[in-house]
Amino acid sequence: MGWKVASGWKVASGGKAAAVGGEKFRFPPSSAAARSRMKLWVVRATTTLLLWTCVVQLTAVGDTWGPRVLKGWPSCLTAPEEAADALAGATRPQPVVEKAALPPKRIYRNNGYLMVSCNGGLNQMRAAICDMVVIARYLNVTLVVPELDKTSFWNDPSEFQDIFDVEHFISSLRDEVRILRELPPRVKKRVELGMFHSMPPISWSDISYYHKQILPLFRKYKVLHLNRTDARIANNDLPIEIQKLRCRVNYASLRFTSQIEELGGRVIRILRQNGPFLVLHLRYEMDMLAFSGCTQGCSHEEAEELTRMRYAYPWWKEKIIDSDLKRKDGLCPLTPEETALVLRALDIDRSMQIYIAAGEIYGGKRRMAALTSAYPNVVRKETLLEPSDLMFFQNHSSQMAALDYLVSLESDIFVPTYDGNMAKVVEGHRRFMGFKKTILLDRKLIVELVDRYNNGSLRWDEFSKLLKAAHVKRMGSASKRTVIPDRPKEEDYFYANPQECLQDRDPLQTS
Repeated sequence: MGWKVASGWKVASGGKAAAVGGEKFRFPPSSAAARSRMKLWVVRATTTLLLWTCVVQLTAVGDTWGPRVLKGWPSCLTAPEEAADALAGATRPQPVVEKAALPPKRIYRNNGYLMVSCNGGLNQMRAAICDMVVIARYLNVTLVVPELDKTSFWNDPSEFQDIFDVEHFISSLRDEVRILRELPPRVKKRVELGMFHSMPPISWSDISYYHKQILPLFRKYKVLHLNRTDARIANNDLPIEIQKLRCRVNYASLRFTSQIEELGGRVIRILRQNGPFLVLHLRYEMDMLAFSGCTQGCSHEEAEELTRMRYAYPWWKEKIIDSDLKRKDGLCPLTPEETALVLRALDIDRSMQIYIAAGEIYGGKRRMAALTSAYPNVVRKETLLEPSDLMFFQNHSSQMAALDYLVSLESDIFVPTYDGNMAKVVEGHRRFMGFKKTILLDRKLIVELVDRYNNGSLRWDEFSKLLKAAHVKRMGSASKRTVIPDRPKEEDYFYANPQECLQDRDPLQTS
């Protein structure tokens, strides 16, 4: 005799089945085979009930955490209208938001842990981070997210994750190197007990130095702390894979936080609404003048103030500086007055928006008068945004510099008045973006021509003609880095012209 056990049945005590829905069944005369079959069907029925209950519960909370296969299907808790809508939705194609695929993890035997304390301003640290990733990759060690400089002149308390998208940094490089937010607990305890080695690596070193001198230290101590990171890898004579990894970190993995990206995007949109704009990286802040010893155009009192500041900072090693001699050698940042003459001589349109990417200009409105008279549309982030927009950026110079960096990248023309770290790194980034127009000023020639024009020995048309001719090939177009053996500080900086990474880039700027 066949038996049907439907979902919804319960087994009553005494071996009888109690019906649901009004029907009644009795088991046949007891026999071992019959009882065995009955138990099997009861187990199946019970299992079916449990599974169906799970499906109902999962569907009920499916909008929150349920698996995709359950979404859109009605449950017994779904109202008829909702069930119909859900079923209809299941048959319609749904938009799919694709997540960027992560590269596969690189598997390697870990030789130790690299801790890094960066030094300098934002762009000096940015280049250093790229180099530290390269060192970690080629020594097969684990990199701990770098610590940013909090003790320099700017006294910025920002952490790495306050400026850069740390998750993107870690995940985008997982096919090259393992990066951790912090040391594993057992290793951290060793560090707290002083069981690690701290040192500054030698500047401008090639990768063999790290293999021969630094790798043995990892094997000995397991944890190595590099406490100076600026310019620790050579510009030239490195394998192409190393140079390309430096570019990848700089242009793909070091992405600013969403807050910085969004605010920078807003500044760019405001500027774009009013037409083309030029970013002027006007390095005429108090710290730059004190550090460089350049006092052209300053009063006697101002020059004294800058000198006192230079002596107050022990890490600024050069103390006695001849400002006039340094200026004639082209080693001083251009003054706002000199800059105004240069822009006019290069035929920059008077109506052009001039965005000042810099801190507070030393001397304030008095020193900016010549520039604002020649170019009335001079703006800064502080004049384009509301104070509330910049509230969280105040006293965080690196975050403010990050905003200027973004605007500089997107400008129609970028003009740095001094070849500091931001000028160089932005120059290289704009080359990578398609050789966007970057006017690289010949300061030594400029101060000579400016002095001749100001003393009346050079007419304006001659001044303009000579200046234009001198800068025809200084517009950020494709070129080869200058190599000076044994004098790396004087040769072209890798991050200003990463030529190994530009071969597939179409030059947009040919003049």
